[in-house]
Amino acid sequence: MTSEITLFVNPTAGRGRGAHAAQPAASALRAAGFSVRTILGENAEDALTRARAAVEGGTGALIAVGGDGMANLALQAVAGTRTPLGLVAVGTGNDFARALGLPVRDPAAAGRLIAESLKGALLRDIDLGCVGDTWFGTVLASGFDSRVNDRGNRMRWPTGRFKYDLAMLAELAAFKPFPYRITLDDGEVQEIEATLVAVGNGSSYGGGMKICADADLTDGLFDITVVGDCSRTTLLKVFPKVYKGTHLGHPKVTVHRAARVELVADGITGYADGEPLGPLPLTADCIRAAVRVALP
Repeated sequence: MTSEITLFVNPTAGRGRGAHAAQPAASALRAAGFSVRTILGENAEDALTRARAAVEGGTGALIAVGGDGMANLALQAVAGTRTPLGLVAVGTGNDFARALGLPVRDPAAAGRLIAESLKGALLRDIDLGCVGDTWFGTVLASGFDSRVNDRGNRMRWPTGRFKYDLAMLAELAAFKPFPYRITLDDGEVQEIEATLVAVGNGSSYGGGMKICADADLTDGLFDITVVGDCSRTTLLKVFPKVYKGTHLGHPKVTVHRAARVELVADGITGYADGEPLGPLPLTADCIRAAVRVALP
Protein backbone atom coordinates (compact mmCIF):
# COMPACT_ATOMS: atom_id res chain seq x y z
CA MET A 1 0.00 0.00 0.00
CA THR A 2 1.24 3.48 -0.84
CA SER A 3 2.22 5.72 2.07
CA GLU A 4 0.38 8.65 0.47
CA ILE A 5 -3.09 9.00 1.97
CA THR A 6 -5.89 11.56 1.75
CA LEU A 7 -7.69 13.48 4.49
CA PHE A 8 -11.24 14.30 3.39
CA VAL A 9 -12.30 17.16 5.64
CA ASN A 10 -15.61 18.83 6.44
CA PRO A 11 -14.46 22.04 8.17
CA THR A 12 -17.97 22.84 9.46
CA ALA A 13 -18.73 19.45 11.04
CA GLY A 14 -19.65 19.47 14.72
CA ARG A 15 -19.92 23.28 14.81
CA GLY A 16 -16.38 23.76 13.56
CA ARG A 17 -14.76 20.68 15.11
CA GLY A 18 -13.94 19.33 11.65
CA ALA A 19 -11.45 22.07 10.89
CA HIS A 20 -9.75 21.72 14.29
CA ALA A 21 -9.71 17.92 14.09
CA ALA A 22 -7.80 17.72 10.82
CA GLN A 23 -4.50 18.91 12.31
CA PRO A 24 -4.06 16.40 15.17
CA ALA A 25 -5.27 13.57 12.94
CA ALA A 26 -2.80 14.56 10.21
CA SER A 27 0.00 14.91 12.77
CA ALA A 28 -0.61 11.39 14.07
CA LEU A 29 -0.58 9.99 10.54
CA ARG A 30 2.59 11.86 9.57
CA ALA A 31 4.29 10.71 12.76
CA ALA A 32 3.59 7.15 11.62
CA GLY A 33 5.35 7.82 8.31
CA PHE A 34 2.45 8.65 6.03
CA SER A 35 2.39 11.46 3.51
CA VAL A 36 -0.92 13.28 3.99
CA ARG A 37 -2.84 15.28 1.42
CA THR A 38 -5.96 17.23 2.44
CA ILE A 39 -9.16 17.68 0.42
CA LEU A 40 -11.73 20.31 1.38
CA GLY A 41 -13.82 21.15 -1.67
CA GLU A 42 -15.92 24.25 -2.30
CA ASN A 43 -19.12 22.29 -1.65
CA ALA A 44 -20.22 18.67 -1.29
CA GLU A 45 -20.28 18.02 -5.04
CA ASP A 46 -16.81 19.48 -5.56
CA ALA A 47 -15.43 17.65 -2.52
CA LEU A 48 -16.79 14.31 -3.78
CA THR A 49 -15.29 14.91 -7.24
CA ARG A 50 -11.91 15.51 -5.61
CA ALA A 51 -12.26 12.45 -3.36
CA ARG A 52 -13.12 10.22 -6.29
CA ALA A 53 -10.12 11.56 -8.19
CA ALA A 54 -7.89 10.72 -5.21
CA VAL A 55 -9.25 7.17 -5.09
CA GLU A 56 -8.85 6.72 -8.84
CA GLY A 57 -5.33 8.14 -8.54
CA GLY A 58 -4.33 5.38 -6.14
CA THR A 59 -4.38 7.04 -2.72
CA GLY A 60 -3.51 4.58 0.03
CA ALA A 61 -6.62 5.46 2.05
CA LEU A 62 -9.39 8.03 2.23
CA ILE A 63 -9.80 9.41 5.75
CA ALA A 64 -13.12 11.20 6.38
CA VAL A 65 -12.88 13.95 9.03
CA GLY A 66 -16.33 15.06 10.19
CA GLY A 67 -19.63 13.45 11.10
CA ASP A 68 -21.96 10.91 9.54
CA GLY A 69 -22.64 13.21 6.61
CA MET A 70 -18.94 13.32 5.73
CA ALA A 71 -18.60 9.58 6.22
CA ASN A 72 -21.55 9.13 3.85
CA LEU A 73 -19.91 11.37 1.25
CA ALA A 74 -16.67 9.41 1.55
CA LEU A 75 -18.58 6.15 1.02
CA GLN A 76 -19.68 7.42 -2.39
CA ALA A 77 -15.99 7.58 -3.36
CA VAL A 78 -14.65 4.32 -1.88
CA ALA A 79 -17.56 1.84 -1.98
CA GLY A 80 -16.89 -0.95 -4.41
CA THR A 81 -13.15 -0.20 -4.51
CA ARG A 82 -10.32 -1.67 -2.43
CA THR A 83 -9.29 1.75 -1.11
CA PRO A 84 -9.54 1.67 2.70
CA LEU A 85 -11.79 4.13 4.52
CA GLY A 86 -10.74 5.71 7.80
CA LEU A 87 -12.99 7.76 10.07
CA VAL A 88 -12.05 10.69 12.30
CA ALA A 89 -15.45 11.16 13.90
CA VAL A 90 -15.97 14.71 15.16
CA GLY A 91 -19.53 15.43 14.07
CA THR A 92 -22.77 15.63 16.02
CA GLY A 93 -24.02 12.05 15.68
CA ASN A 94 -21.04 9.86 14.71
CA ASP A 95 -23.21 6.75 14.48
CA PHE A 96 -21.11 5.05 11.80
CA ALA A 97 -17.96 5.39 13.92
CA ARG A 98 -19.84 4.09 16.99
CA ALA A 99 -21.01 1.04 15.05
CA LEU A 100 -17.39 0.31 14.11
CA GLY A 101 -16.06 0.81 17.64
CA LEU A 102 -13.93 3.80 16.64
CA PRO A 103 -12.92 6.80 18.77
CA VAL A 104 -15.43 9.66 18.84
CA ARG A 105 -14.32 13.31 19.16
CA ASP A 106 -10.70 12.32 19.75
CA PRO A 107 -8.97 13.08 16.45
CA ALA A 108 -5.45 12.31 17.65
CA ALA A 109 -6.52 8.87 18.89
CA ALA A 110 -8.43 8.24 15.66
CA GLY A 111 -5.37 9.24 13.62
CA ARG A 112 -3.12 6.87 15.59
CA LEU A 113 -5.62 4.03 15.26
CA ILE A 114 -5.92 4.53 11.50
CA ALA A 115 -2.12 4.61 11.15
CA GLU A 116 -1.74 1.37 13.11
CA SER A 117 -4.51 -0.26 11.11
CA LEU A 118 -3.06 0.73 7.74
CA LYS A 119 0.53 -0.21 8.64
CA GLY A 120 -0.55 -3.56 10.06
CA ALA A 121 -3.11 -4.23 7.32
CA LEU A 122 -5.75 -4.49 10.07
CA LEU A 123 -8.60 -3.84 7.67
CA ARG A 124 -12.08 -5.30 7.54
CA ASP A 125 -14.66 -5.56 4.80
CA ILE A 126 -18.15 -4.52 5.91
CA ASP A 127 -21.58 -4.35 4.29
CA LEU A 128 -23.23 -1.21 2.98
CA GLY A 129 -26.76 -0.31 2.00
CA CYS A 130 -27.37 0.89 -1.54
CA VAL A 131 -30.36 2.81 -2.94
CA GLY A 132 -29.94 3.30 -6.66
CA ASP A 133 -26.35 4.53 -6.93
CA THR A 134 -26.22 5.98 -3.40
CA TRP A 135 -24.46 4.11 -0.59
CA PHE A 136 -25.15 4.31 3.15
CA GLY A 137 -23.49 2.86 6.22
CA THR A 138 -25.97 3.18 9.08
CA VAL A 139 -29.76 3.50 8.79
CA LEU A 140 -32.33 4.40 6.16
CA ALA A 141 -35.06 6.23 8.08
CA SER A 142 -38.65 6.71 6.94
CA GLY A 143 -41.85 7.77 8.63
CA PHE A 144 -42.19 9.82 11.81
CA ASP A 145 -38.43 10.31 12.21
CA SER A 146 -37.93 11.43 8.62
CA ARG A 147 -40.89 13.83 8.92
CA VAL A 148 -39.13 15.37 11.93
CA ASN A 149 -36.01 15.73 9.77
CA ASP A 150 -38.05 17.35 7.00
CA ARG A 151 -39.57 19.88 9.38
CA GLY A 152 -36.28 20.61 11.16
CA ASN A 153 -34.50 21.19 7.86
CA ARG A 154 -37.13 23.76 6.90
CA MET A 155 -36.77 25.71 10.15
CA ARG A 156 -34.58 28.82 10.09
CA TRP A 157 -34.61 29.17 13.85
CA PRO A 158 -33.42 27.98 16.29
CA THR A 159 -30.09 26.52 15.20
CA GLY A 160 -28.47 23.28 16.29
CA ARG A 161 -30.19 20.19 17.66
CA PHE A 162 -32.83 22.20 19.53
CA LYS A 163 -34.71 22.90 16.31
CA TYR A 164 -35.17 19.14 15.83
CA ASP A 165 -36.60 18.89 19.34
CA LEU A 166 -39.12 21.56 18.38
CA ALA A 167 -39.76 19.81 15.08
CA MET A 168 -40.51 16.60 16.97
CA LEU A 169 -43.06 18.36 19.16
CA ALA A 170 -44.73 19.83 16.09
CA GLU A 171 -44.87 16.44 14.35
CA LEU A 172 -46.28 14.83 17.50
CA ALA A 173 -49.10 17.35 17.49
CA ALA A 174 -50.04 16.29 13.96
CA PHE A 175 -49.11 12.64 14.42
CA LYS A 176 -50.85 9.69 12.79
CA PRO A 177 -49.48 6.38 11.43
CA PHE A 178 -48.71 6.07 7.72
CA PRO A 179 -49.99 3.43 5.28
CA TYR A 180 -46.97 1.45 3.99
CA ARG A 181 -46.45 -1.27 1.46
CA ILE A 182 -43.30 -3.25 2.30
CA THR A 183 -41.65 -6.01 0.28
CA LEU A 184 -38.81 -8.05 1.80
CA ASP A 185 -36.55 -9.90 -0.64
CA ASP A 186 -38.84 -11.81 -3.01
CA GLY A 187 -41.72 -12.06 -0.55
CA GLU A 188 -45.27 -10.84 -0.86
CA VAL A 189 -46.20 -7.19 -0.45
CA GLN A 190 -47.19 -6.40 3.13
CA GLU A 191 -49.71 -3.58 3.60
CA ILE A 192 -49.44 -2.13 7.10
CA GLU A 193 -50.00 1.00 9.15
CA ALA A 194 -46.68 2.07 10.66
CA THR A 195 -45.26 4.95 12.66
CA LEU A 196 -41.84 4.43 11.09
CA VAL A 197 -39.78 1.89 9.21
CA ALA A 198 -36.00 1.92 9.73
CA VAL A 199 -33.68 -0.13 7.51
CA GLY A 200 -30.49 -0.77 9.45
CA ASN A 201 -27.13 -1.75 8.06
CA GLY A 202 -25.73 -0.26 11.27
CA SER A 203 -27.49 -0.19 14.60
CA SER A 204 -28.10 3.49 15.38
CA TYR A 205 -28.91 6.94 14.06
CA GLY A 206 -29.42 10.40 15.51
CA GLY A 207 -26.39 10.24 17.81
CA GLY A 208 -26.85 6.88 19.52
CA MET A 209 -30.53 6.04 19.03
CA LYS A 210 -30.35 2.24 18.66
CA ILE A 211 -33.31 1.90 16.37
CA CYS A 212 -31.90 -1.32 14.82
CA ALA A 213 -30.00 -2.38 17.93
CA ASP A 214 -29.01 -5.88 16.76
CA ALA A 215 -27.88 -4.97 13.24
CA ASP A 216 -24.63 -6.61 12.13
CA LEU A 217 -22.35 -4.85 9.63
CA THR A 218 -21.03 -8.15 8.27
CA ASP A 219 -24.02 -10.51 7.92
CA GLY A 220 -25.19 -9.42 4.46
CA LEU A 221 -28.64 -8.51 5.82
CA PHE A 222 -30.53 -5.44 6.94
CA ASP A 223 -32.33 -5.32 10.26
CA ILE A 224 -35.67 -3.68 9.43
CA THR A 225 -37.39 -2.20 12.48
CA VAL A 226 -41.10 -1.52 12.06
CA VAL A 227 -42.87 0.55 14.72
CA GLY A 228 -46.53 -0.18 14.15
CA ASP A 229 -49.71 1.85 14.41
CA CYS A 230 -48.94 3.53 17.74
CA SER A 231 -51.06 6.12 19.42
CA ARG A 232 -49.34 9.37 20.34
CA THR A 233 -49.22 8.23 23.99
CA THR A 234 -47.65 4.88 23.09
CA LEU A 235 -45.06 6.55 20.85
CA LEU A 236 -44.06 8.86 23.69
CA LYS A 237 -43.54 5.81 25.90
CA VAL A 238 -41.70 3.73 23.32
CA PHE A 239 -39.45 6.31 21.67
CA PRO A 240 -37.20 7.09 24.68
CA LYS A 241 -36.36 3.38 24.92
CA VAL A 242 -34.57 3.60 21.59
CA TYR A 243 -31.43 4.96 23.29
CA LYS A 244 -30.88 1.58 24.96
CA GLY A 245 -32.45 -0.54 22.24
CA THR A 246 -35.10 -1.84 24.65
CA HIS A 247 -37.90 -0.65 22.36
CA LEU A 248 -37.43 -3.87 20.37
CA GLY A 249 -39.32 -5.77 23.05
CA HIS A 250 -42.47 -3.68 22.73
CA PRO A 251 -45.47 -5.45 21.15
CA LYS A 252 -45.89 -2.64 18.60
CA VAL A 253 -42.30 -3.16 17.34
CA THR A 254 -41.28 -5.93 14.93
CA VAL A 255 -37.89 -6.68 13.39
CA HIS A 256 -37.32 -8.37 10.05
CA ARG A 257 -34.10 -9.39 8.30
CA ALA A 258 -33.66 -9.20 4.55
CA ALA A 259 -31.06 -8.36 1.92
CA ARG A 260 -33.52 -6.23 -0.05
CA VAL A 261 -36.43 -4.07 1.05
CA GLU A 262 -38.85 -1.97 -0.95
CA LEU A 263 -40.73 0.77 0.89
CA VAL A 264 -43.79 2.45 -0.59
CA ALA A 265 -45.68 5.26 1.16
CA ASP A 266 -47.06 8.64 0.21
CA GLY A 267 -45.64 11.90 1.49
CA ILE A 268 -42.54 10.41 3.15
CA THR A 269 -38.90 11.22 2.44
CA GLY A 270 -36.21 8.62 3.02
CA TYR A 271 -33.03 9.64 4.85
CA ALA A 272 -29.85 7.56 4.97
CA ASP A 273 -26.95 8.43 7.28
CA GLY A 274 -28.99 11.55 8.03
CA GLU A 275 -28.88 12.68 4.39
CA PRO A 276 -32.03 12.97 2.25
CA LEU A 277 -32.43 10.24 -0.38
CA GLY A 278 -35.71 11.44 -1.83
CA PRO A 279 -39.37 10.49 -1.57
CA LEU A 280 -40.60 6.93 -1.25
CA PRO A 281 -40.93 4.52 -3.03
CA LEU A 282 -37.33 3.43 -2.45
CA THR A 283 -35.61 0.06 -2.77
CA ALA A 284 -32.53 -0.67 -0.67
CA ASP A 285 -30.08 -3.54 -1.15
CA CYS A 286 -27.56 -4.75 1.42
CA ILE A 287 -24.27 -5.26 -0.41
CA ARG A 288 -21.95 -7.65 1.38
CA ALA A 289 -18.31 -6.55 1.92
CA ALA A 290 -18.83 -3.34 -0.06
CA VAL A 291 -16.15 -1.26 1.66
CA ARG A 292 -12.84 -1.86 3.46
CA VAL A 293 -12.44 0.06 6.73
CA ALA A 294 -9.59 0.74 9.14
CA LEU A 295 -10.55 -0.70 12.54
CA PRO A 296 -8.99 -1.14 15.99
